[in-house]
Amino acid sequence: MTSVFTPEGESIPVSVVQVEPNTVTALRTPERDGYSAVQLGAGYAKTLTKPRKGQLKDLPQVKDAREFRLDDISEYEVGQTLDVSLFEEGEIVDVTGVSKGKGFAGTVKRHGFRRGPETHGSDSHRRPGSIGAGTYPGKVFKGTSMAGRMGNDRVTVKKMTVFRKDTERNLLLIKGPLPGAPNAMVVVRKTAAQGKGK
Repeated sequence: MTSVFTPEGESIPVSVVQVEPNTVTALRTPERDGYSAVQLGAGYAKTLTKPRKGQLKDLPQVKDAREFRLDDISEYEVGQTLDVSLFEEGEIVDVTGVSKGKGFAGTVKRHGFRRGPETHGSDSHRRPGSIGAGTYPGKVFKGTSMAGRMGNDRVTVKKMTVFRKDTERNLLLIKGPLPGAPNAMVVVRKTAAQGKGK
């Protein structure tokens, strides 16, 4: 993350996303696959399995591939390249990524539980407290908030604003924080409410 200044002098926090050129590696059609989608690949893989090489054929050796379901794929063709020019400044986007892993965390950090009494002999400062009744139902319900692994989950942050784009360096500056560690892969797509579905 960094911050940029508007002409009025306002500081805007932004996340810098490097948009590698995405190559259309496959098209899914309702007649052949039962649904319509575009498969995009990004990055460069030093080594590929033989089946993957056979799928890509003469296309670049892309590292990551994702499918995006669309109602109409007529404007796409295999081998086509999509880059940062697909987005416009001020556009609303959804960003999906894998959040930072924080390891095993207690209920206070993970779920925002309140602490117990600090004085008068209490030794229940950060304990979760009761997790259910005794006789009935005689069990702990599934999904009860407890300590456990925190983070490292697939997270989608919706309705983010594209503050600026740099077509020369293939950069997108998106207002606010995004999920994931530095250099992690994120998927930026136009918000479905805009009716573009890209």
